[in-house]
Amino acid sequence: MKKTSSSFVLAGIACAAMLSLPGHAQQNIEKLKQMKVATTDLNIPVVPQEGKNAAAIRENLKRVKLPPGFKVELFAVVPDARHMAVAPSTNMLFVGTRKTTVWAVTDRNSDGVADEVKSFAPSLKFTNPNGVCWTKDGFLIVAEHNRVLNFPAAEFFYEGPDVAVIEVVPQGKLVPPEEESYNHGARTCRVGDDGKLYVTLGQPYNVQPRDKVAMYEQLGIGGMVRLNAFDGSGREVVARGVRNSVGMDINPKDKTVWFTDNQTDGMGDDTPPGELNRVTKSGGEHFGYPFIHGNSTAIAGTAAAPDLKDMKAPAAWTKPQVEFPAHQAQLGMTFYNGKMFPAQYQGGIFVASHGSWNRTKASGGLVNFVSLKADGSADKSTVFAEGWLDSETGIYRGRPVDVAVMKDGSLLVSDDYAGAIYRITYSAP
Repeated sequence: MKKTSSSFVLAGIACAAMLSLPGHAQQNIEKLKQMKVATTDLNIPVVPQEGKNAAAIRENLKRVKLPPGFKVELFAVVPDARHMAVAPSTNMLFVGTRKTTVWAVTDRNSDGVADEVKSFAPSLKFTNPNGVCWTKDGFLIVAEHNRVLNFPAAEFFYEGPDVAVIEVVPQGKLVPPEEESYNHGARTCRVGDDGKLYVTLGQPYNVQPRDKVAMYEQLGIGGMVRLNAFDGSGREVVARGVRNSVGMDINPKDKTVWFTDNQTDGMGDDTPPGELNRVTKSGGEHFGYPFIHGNSTAIAGTAAAPDLKDMKAPAAWTKPQVEFPAHQAQLGMTFYNGKMFPAQYQGGIFVASHGSWNRTKASGGLVNFVSLKADGSADKSTVFAEGWLDSETGIYRGRPVDVAVMKDGSLLVSDDYAGAIYRITYSAP
């Protein structure tokens, strides 16, 4: 990994491959790749962390229910906060959005509350930079809608607007440009112990049409791909037959890759279930979609996908580890590797449920916990934190997106609706 990192850092920064970006943005990334100045304004505005908005968010958190001994507090006000990458060596994290900003969030005095929130690399133009993750030696990956960038030592060089950047996948090369869509364009990422970068690629339809099925499976759209984290080489499909995964993590114990999958719309309030999946085989494991969702819910040939009626499902496909209630939109997930929480949580999985938009009665807006069996498979799923959805009025006061473990063992929960990150801690009652 060290040899790969050092060789591609120099090559990536010096490379000057042209992108199909607007002139100003193109000039900036080319300058940054060569460690040249791209902007003259060194001041980056910060997001206010106190005031009426922060007070209202704290008031709403009083509605959140947790098991005994747990407490949730406001960690940071972060507009449009989506997926999080906790820094390896400093008390900070980077936060993606579905807009044009990646946030740098810093707890400078280590008191469990962020002191500063400001945009990262503002001289660049990001497009839906939802996915953020780290290589094993401290390079920050940002997975955009149709581009992947790599930032050396981002946690130490984020103070100014100009930062060194490596272009892993140029604009328009993650998926074919004609397959770009405002729908299901949020990517997530992780880097495995093998140094490979794993990226989820949601397919842009409710159910992809017949003439797209084979192409999507070949390219990994509606699935997951892995590639070299520094130059994008060696791309291969890891998972096929997925509708829209917006959450993934790698089990530190057995190195298996897990991911969430959101379900088909328009099939009723309680159909089909959401999924938590586990990749256990190499060579492009198939997870059933668009033929089957969950353990047994048929998709092909139904009113949601009439043109797939005569298409045959794969002879073998992998069933989910967990079926979640329909339309709760499970997104980010993380293995809990901390020590703060009681033993029954250690090694298990926390999953953020964004909440439904297409049920007659809203559901979700919570965090699940999934325990594991001795063989590494899922045991059972329980609700860990809930209350962001008002059960009486059906109004969301927050919509959890992602979960991440801090170095002290506390759990962060991002919320793109309230524009906040929460911190959950535990002390024995």
